[in-house]
Amino acid sequence: MTLARLDRGPKALAAAEAALKQGKRGGRFQAFGRGHGPLPYLREKERTVEKTETYRLVIADDHPLFRGALREAVSGLLNPADIQEAGSFDEVVALLDRGDTDLVLLDLNMPGARGFSGLMYIRAEYPVVPVIVVSANDDPAAIRRCMEFGASGFIPKTLPVEDIRTAISDILKGGVWTPGDVDLSAGSDAETAALMARMATLTPQQVRVLMMLSEGLLNKQIAFQLGVSEATVKAHVSAILQKLGVESRTQAVIAAAKIEAGHFPHGAGVEG
Repeated sequence: MTLARLDRGPKALAAAEAALKQGKRGGRFQAFGRGHGPLPYLREKERTVEKTETYRLVIADDHPLFRGALREAVSGLLNPADIQEAGSFDEVVALLDRGDTDLVLLDLNMPGARGFSGLMYIRAEYPVVPVIVVSANDDPAAIRRCMEFGASGFIPKTLPVEDIRTAISDILKGGVWTPGDVDLSAGSDAETAALMARMATLTPQQVRVLMMLSEGLLNKQIAFQLGVSEATVKAHVSAILQKLGVESRTQAVIAAAKIEAGHFPHGAGVEG
């Protein structure tokens, strides 16, 4: 991220909140709400830059054919556009580390990420980068939780290309897009809401460690992938257990599974 982008964020936020109070949801505009991405930055960019400004997007999906379909949809909407593709979560992180990304189109499940963990990590580590979840899972509970974890929109993979373009266009203009038949006001039960609040306290690195625990990786494997010591991994695991209010790694994975709406596999093998 750039300092310039952060400096102009607060001014854009005030302007966007005033402009979006009359917004709507469901393929149209919605007011800037709790937990959603940094839409004011994109809205300011559209207002102030010349039409030749290049948007920088990351399409993250492990299926090349679907990445190609999304590229076609975006290319027909934004010209010029710098579009990068990622087939694994590590590739997503590498692209985001370069900075200046305006938008991420993220599949929930790909190598290195399961369920909402990838979304949680991006929103925590790169808070100024908006994320649109593009998923085959259009369960209303999954969509609501994506929005609660900070997504700027949710696009089902079954949506026609023209509707995908409309959704992306609305979000780039400062809106929040979800399927019109999804009631975002329906909240989770008290236990799930409390667990989600505890999950939100994890640091980006702790989210990555929890992701890897859910894949059944050992401490030494996690340490190798993250480029840290085993002692550091153990410290992260201890912090995760404390924040989630559980006593073991297995319980931490099960706790995460409770909010994954079928994305996180139950009973993942973990180190004791």
